[in-house]
Amino acid sequence: MEKVLVTSALPYANGRIHLGHLSGAYLPADIYVRYKRLNGDDVIYICGSDEHGVPITITADKEKVSPKVIIDRYHNLNKEAFEKFGMSFDIYSRTSLPIHHQTAQDFFNAYYEQGLLVEKKSKQFYDEKAKMFLPDRYVEGTCPRCGYEEARSDECERCGSLYEPSELLNPKSKITGETPILKETSHWYFPLGKFQKRLENYVKEMNEKYGWKENVLQYCNGWFKEGLKDRAYTRDLDWGVKVPLKNAEGKVLYVWFEAVLGYISATKELSLKKDEPNFWRKYWQDPNTKYIAFIGKDNIVFHTIIFPAMLMAWNDVKPDKYVLPQNVPANEFLNFEGKKFSKSRGWGVDVLEFLDIFPPDPLRYALASNLPENKDTDFYWKEFQSRNNSELADILGNFVNRTFTFAYKHFEGKVPPRKKLTAIDYEMLSLVENYPLKVSNLIEKFKIKDAVFEMMNLARAGNKYFNDSEPWSTIKNDPDKASTTINVCLNSIYTLAEIFEPVLPFTSKKMFDMLNAKPTLWIDSGKENLKAGHKLNQAVILFNKIEDKQIDEQIFKLNQLEGIKVTDEKEITIDDFKRVKLKVAKIIYAEKVEKSTKLLRLELDLGTEKRQVVAGIAKSYSAEELIGKQVLIVANLKPAKLFGLESQGMILALDTDQNEKVKIIEIDSSIAPGTIAK
Repeated sequence: MEKVLVTSALPYANGRIHLGHLSGAYLPADIYVRYKRLNGDDVIYICGSDEHGVPITITADKEKVSPKVIIDRYHNLNKEAFEKFGMSFDIYSRTSLPIHHQTAQDFFNAYYEQGLLVEKKSKQFYDEKAKMFLPDRYVEGTCPRCGYEEARSDECERCGSLYEPSELLNPKSKITGETPILKETSHWYFPLGKFQKRLENYVKEMNEKYGWKENVLQYCNGWFKEGLKDRAYTRDLDWGVKVPLKNAEGKVLYVWFEAVLGYISATKELSLKKDEPNFWRKYWQDPNTKYIAFIGKDNIVFHTIIFPAMLMAWNDVKPDKYVLPQNVPANEFLNFEGKKFSKSRGWGVDVLEFLDIFPPDPLRYALASNLPENKDTDFYWKEFQSRNNSELADILGNFVNRTFTFAYKHFEGKVPPRKKLTAIDYEMLSLVENYPLKVSNLIEKFKIKDAVFEMMNLARAGNKYFNDSEPWSTIKNDPDKASTTINVCLNSIYTLAEIFEPVLPFTSKKMFDMLNAKPTLWIDSGKENLKAGHKLNQAVILFNKIEDKQIDEQIFKLNQLEGIKVTDEKEITIDDFKRVKLKVAKIIYAEKVEKSTKLLRLELDLGTEKRQVVAGIAKSYSAEELIGKQVLIVANLKPAKLFGLESQGMILALDTDQNEKVKIIEIDSSIAPGTIAK
């Protein structure tokens, strides 16, 4: 049994989590953690919100609220998104908590007391219009090395060069667009260059032992080749962790150094919740701990150079020494329909928005099947639909459904005995028994995408085995053979339920419920876990097909965003329009739909009948204000299920194009419910 500490990069509490974030640092980690738990390992999984820095103060200023309002909003929204997506954090903390501030200050003091930090005066960019010193990311200009025109004040993203702010050509403030001046200030600097040789040896040793990804190694070597330099440990700001010195008024710890300590402070918070004060030490300060840090490629430097250097500096003078990351399996970027996710342009889809439309497991599967492990990849709506329909529904769902249907029809809903095994049965049983190890080897090497492909291959093999065994025929002329076939299929489904659990946790639970069983240790999941006579529960549909209309709606939104004129393929006639029955309806009851941020369940009076309609208007109206209003509905629309509720019509509303808000078409109360609109 291994002791494993897993962290995912702390998402910044200045916006909503989108699908690109999931593919980078979160879904791969969750799959790994869930697998390790099923493997019987001692695992904790730590994450939380990164809540300090200039972007938050700028957003707060724009909205004329305090930074706390901003961080509370996005911390809670992102926590909700992660929960609905099925993330299995042991704790989701935040860096605004006192325990984090104290932890970060303890590290600063440890460096300061050993004389490691050096106070220097330097000239930094200052925006006279905004009346503030500008962090690196808020100054843009031309790289003095390669001529890239969107370089930051101290680093070029294109060529990887580091330089002094005074070397940047044509600097502009990204806040006001003005040319900033260089103004003198003083800061404490961390001597990163002092640790270069040790860091090079550390990266080399970890790679030789554990096989780091090539993209991570290249990034590290680029920094080493350029030469590590002293980096300012503090910033001139009011919002953040205060520098714990008397002569440091108006200065905070730079988030480059402070945010990564959120992993430690979050684990300390978990200790307090468990009422075990030293619980966190069992992971962070046990040399036998295997520490894996999951990140996106934009965070490589923090987790392979800066954080390890900080831990080395602590370990040099303190007896309670920290473990360093054993591996940092950084992913590349996920793009959206061929372009980068863009908050400013509204290009992409955030997690909560997505989960209002589709369940989480198909998204988890689609993302896991296309993780940007070695290069950037793309999320396409049509591909998502295909993954759900052609793989989850037609392969995995089909195999489970046909097996259960046969077991209930011919074997009273029980696991039949193995009575007559032939070569085809032994071949399938051998495949199933060896599959957990096959998938395990891939996950241990962080080849998650390959592991998911193999998981679905076992479901493919199950379908082929079912077809080749022809139980519909043997049940008539060789029932012992049919009995064996269904036994093998049901035990194969048990194995599928377990090995798919890290990717499809909600579906896996349904499968185990159907099997009337519980998971075993990962390595034992390929054995005969369902004995003859074991009673099964009733089957449920695991995956619903996603209709073209649902995907077309999403693509239509993107086309509108891009300014592409979208029209129907042909004009309709008056006869086509007459097929749509519009009726006046009175709302007599309304309530929010559980687990949805957009939907309301409405009860409507149509004069001669009552109906239930599920409407996506919760962001525009509260349930209470709708009661008594009269609206127009499409009365002859085919019923549809949303979040398990049948919707028997559709309310007409105007798309205002204002933050997803709509305006319902209200009908005068003098018009009787049930009146037909023409």
